[in-house]
Amino acid sequence: MSAASPVSTAVDAPLLEVRGLSKRFPGVKALEEIGLTLSAGEVLAVVGENGAGKSTLMKILAGVQQPDAGEIRMQGAPIQFASVDAALAAGVALIHQELNLSDNLDVAANIFLGREPHRLGWIQQSQVHARATHYLRQVGLEISPGRLVRDLSIGQQQLVEIAKALSINARVLIMDEPTSSLSQREADQLMGVIGQLRDRGVGILYISHRLAEVEAIADRVTVLRDGRNAGDLPRQSISHAAMVGLMVGRDVSRFYQRSSHQPGETVLEVERLVTTTWPGAAVDFSLRGGEIVGLAGLVGAGRSELLRALFGVDERLSGRVKLHGRPLPGGRPRAAIAAGMALVPEDRKQQGLILEMSVRENASLASLAGHAKVGGLIDAAYERALCEESMRTLRIRASGPEQIAGLLSGGNQQKVVLAKWLALRPSVLLLDEPTRGIDIGAKEEIYHLIDELAGRGIAILFASSELEEIIGISDRVLVMREGRLTGELPRAELSEQALMSLATH
Repeated sequence: MSAASPVSTAVDAPLLEVRGLSKRFPGVKALEEIGLTLSAGEVLAVVGENGAGKSTLMKILAGVQQPDAGEIRMQGAPIQFASVDAALAAGVALIHQELNLSDNLDVAANIFLGREPHRLGWIQQSQVHARATHYLRQVGLEISPGRLVRDLSIGQQQLVEIAKALSINARVLIMDEPTSSLSQREADQLMGVIGQLRDRGVGILYISHRLAEVEAIADRVTVLRDGRNAGDLPRQSISHAAMVGLMVGRDVSRFYQRSSHQPGETVLEVERLVTTTWPGAAVDFSLRGGEIVGLAGLVGAGRSELLRALFGVDERLSGRVKLHGRPLPGGRPRAAIAAGMALVPEDRKQQGLILEMSVRENASLASLAGHAKVGGLIDAAYERALCEESMRTLRIRASGPEQIAGLLSGGNQQKVVLAKWLALRPSVLLLDEPTRGIDIGAKEEIYHLIDELAGRGIAILFASSELEEIIGISDRVLVMREGRLTGELPRAELSEQALMSLATH
């Protein structure tokens, strides 16, 4: 097979076909006899737990890695992508979850980087901007091609990546977690663009942990498990339960099983709390020991801002917070920690972990001062003992305490963040999107862990954008809109319709 070989147009052949693709890494079989087909004008979702082989498969299809066995065909003709350039030349483009743009360049320069039209060695800027405008309009992005990428929102940058792919006449677009960092409005806009691309005959491979999103957009679903094909679902058979059942290979009815907890005394009281984001809105509520309270609302409703204000990361404009009956000062995270409060932030990579440090160093980071040796020296024995206990009790899958945190899966990174705060034995645990970006198996483990912590008497307040998650594990739910609490629902009254009604009215 040659990277430069022309692609034939076999009648009725799939746009893209994978046959018996296998890939090994030292000690790991990443892919084994994988097969899939993608037709022109089709959205094929590829789903699976972390480690199922999705990323390896996409990198092979994009020319980033080479398979050990198997073949790739485009419109019936065998083809080999020896490099990313070879894949692009064949019309296959990968849009990474971590966007691959140069934020110091303008939009037009990013779209045509390395492919600029030129004359006598001089780049023809007017042509670059005119052609960039054409592709920006194709993705519904009405912005100047001269704007710097750093000044765009994440959603706009995502659309610039798609415009860049269209500029090389991509016939196969691979999208890896495209909405993971988008607001609901931006995600809705992206769904519209995907629909338009499908109508133009572009084949789209769509990778996402957001199964509701997959259910809404996919024409077909291919499920991977442990590097193998676990099954395919046609459009009429796509459902959350069907996808999860194939992903994990077991009954999913127990995912949201909860223990019965008898709430204890009130541990947190919030009176007329006003955040800087919503200065015209005040919040009142209380939290009892051993209960799990969900915080629901649309993106921008003020959930994260409320949690940050409670913990002292953000200033409060007014209001009172009491923890165990004692006033908690605003704007002082150290005071919140000392009083027994912990916050697991929304962005674990930027705010929860030091990715270059080991699991041991991250797990002990918050509690080092309380276990320091004379002279402020780190107690290495304490660090290691804490890490080993955390790995055992939280079921953190790592090669050992010295594994670098940045190399863990998303679910295991989240467990390390939890381990760091649980070492302080908090009485109130604030969780902001605790399962964002992690696979369904890791989600189940996080849900069980939350249930166990509530059983120990810890009061848990968690914000989530996933209504199914909110309904599945909450004892009661507080709903926010524009910085205000619009209602409270006990467990017996929880439904998506009831939550959305409060979130939107």
